[in-house]
Amino acid sequence: MNLTLKVWRQSGPNAQGRIETYDAKDIPAEASFLEMLDIVNERLVEKGDEPIHFDHDCREGICGTCSLTINGIPHGKDRGITTCQLHMRKFKDGDTIWIEPFRANPFPVIRDLIVDRNAFDRIIAAGGYIDVRTGSAVDANALPIPKPQSDAAFDAAACIGCGACVASCKNASAMLFVAAKVSHLGHLPQGQPERDRRVLGMVRQMDAEGFGNCTNQYECEAACPKEISVEHIARLNRDYTAAVAREQFVAS
Repeated sequence: MNLTLKVWRQSGPNAQGRIETYDAKDIPAEASFLEMLDIVNERLVEKGDEPIHFDHDCREGICGTCSLTINGIPHGKDRGITTCQLHMRKFKDGDTIWIEPFRANPFPVIRDLIVDRNAFDRIIAAGGYIDVRTGSAVDANALPIPKPQSDAAFDAAACIGCGACVASCKNASAMLFVAAKVSHLGHLPQGQPERDRRVLGMVRQMDAEGFGNCTNQYECEAACPKEISVEHIARLNRDYTAAVAREQFVAS
């Protein structure tokens, strides 16, 4: 396959960015999108040019670091996959592909296609955990959990924190990410003691980081590689409203 790449290049957080054009020739159709970039980078290095900088780690659709916007869509047009799981056979010979970083003010560009997503880590630190003593490991069935609850918790826990939900939202809202993390623990009995503190802390930290509001257009669900449902956002809103009411009651 012979392709034309339009790639965002930016030497640093405060540098002026630009789109540069590269020829990607003789790309195997079975190559993944990141492998295609590897091939292009090897050729750039051979010529003494600066390679294209991008994030990657597991390349198995698990870690969420391969945060690329491909032809205007986070992770590309295919549903339910990360960039590293996108293969070049999905494109046509002669295609022009636009490759940019995830766009959101809370995700500042570090270099080229790499963005700083530490805002997500700070949201998790604000409450996305359980700090009660759990003791040693127990049998899986020692604490009965209804299957609908365990299934819902597992679905929410599938979130890999890639940020596609933010990049796809016109408001750069992180509601789907926060909702998944809150809902995951909120469905389990172990998460109940800190339920109010968790949702208050994470939502307020999300706002402090500069993420926008949700306007219920569901681009986040469409772009999510793990297809996290927006139903978790509804649950988050209910939990947050109830937690604020209880907090105000205690304060009064």
